[in-house]
Amino acid sequence: MQTLLLSSEDVDENAQMPDVIGAVEDAFAAYEHGNAQMPAKSYIDLPQYNGDFRSMPAYLNAESWDAAGIKWVNVHPDNPDDHDLPTVMGTMIYSDPETAFPLAIMDGTELTMKRTGAAAAVATDYLAVEDATSLGIVGAGVQSYTQLDAIAEVRPIEEVVVSDVRDDAVERFIDRYDDEFDVRGGSISEAGHCDVLSTVTPVEDPLVSADDLGEHTHVNAMGADAEGKHEIADEVLLAAKLVIDDYKQCTHSGEINVPWNAGVLDDDDIDGEIGQIVAGERPGRTADDGVTVFDSTGLAIQDVATAHVVFEHADENDNGTPFDLLGLGN
Repeated sequence: MQTLLLSSEDVDENAQMPDVIGAVEDAFAAYEHGNAQMPAKSYIDLPQYNGDFRSMPAYLNAESWDAAGIKWVNVHPDNPDDHDLPTVMGTMIYSDPETAFPLAIMDGTELTMKRTGAAAAVATDYLAVEDATSLGIVGAGVQSYTQLDAIAEVRPIEEVVVSDVRDDAVERFIDRYDDEFDVRGGSISEAGHCDVLSTVTPVEDPLVSADDLGEHTHVNAMGADAEGKHEIADEVLLAAKLVIDDYKQCTHSGEINVPWNAGVLDDDDIDGEIGQIVAGERPGRTADDGVTVFDSTGLAIQDVATAHVVFEHADENDNGTPFDLLGLGN
C-alpha cells in the first residue's frame, strides 16, 4: 500500500465544487450530530517573522463514509513581497481511520480555498433569499474566486460586483469571469447591496457598515481567522440574524471575536451554528429575516471532508504520485 502525493493541480482537478459543497454540508451535519471529533485549532505565533502556523486535526463520520486528517497551515503576510511565496500555504495529511495509514499527502492551499468557498455556499443556500442573482465580494484575492465559483452553484448568480483597494486585483478578477457573469468593479456599498456579500479581507478595522448593506443581504464574513480581525461593523452583527460555524473558534478568532471580547456582543446575539441549521434543528432564512451574517472561521472537518472528495476522485482521474512513505516495500 502506497501513499498518494497530490499537487495543487491534482487537488483542483479532483475537488469539483458541487462534490465539495455536498461533503462540507455533510461535515457540518456530522459535527452537529456528535459524529465528529475536532480538537481546537492550535497556533504557533512567530512575531519575529510576522507569521504563524496553525494545526487542524479532525475525524468525521458522515454515515456513508468516514475520514480523518490534519492540516498544517501558515499565514505569513510578508511572503509575497519578501520571498516571492504565497501568504498562506498548507499541507494536508489524509489518513485511513481504521488503520491510520497515511493514504495521501496533498496540497492544503488549494484545498483551503475550495472548502472555504464551499462553506460560504452552504451558508448562502440556507440563509440567502431564494431568488438571489447578485453577489458582491469585498477583497479580490485568491479566496474571492472560489467564493464566486461555489456560491454560483447554489444560486443563479448573474451580476457580480467586486471591491478592492488594488485596481489590478479587481481587473484580474474581471478578466477571469467576464465571459460567465456581468462582473464589474465597485464600491463596498455597491457590493454590499447585492443579494449576497462575501468579505474576504484580513482587516482589523471593519469595512462594512449597516449603510453598506441591502435590506435582505446575506453576508458571508470569511476573512477573520485570528484574534483582532474584524470586517463587519458591530451594529450589523447586533442587528442581523447571526450564524456561526463553531462557538469556540468564532469567539476566539472569528468575525465576532472583537465585539465578543469587548462585551459588546454575547450569546443572546447569536442565532445558532450552521450545523444546527443543516441538521434541521434551527431554521435557516425565514420571511421575517432581514440581513443575515455567517461568521466562518474555517473548520478542520471541512478540510477532511474536502480531502475525502479529492482522494476518492484521484484514482478515477488517474492523477497523483504514489510513493512508499513508510518504507513498507509494497
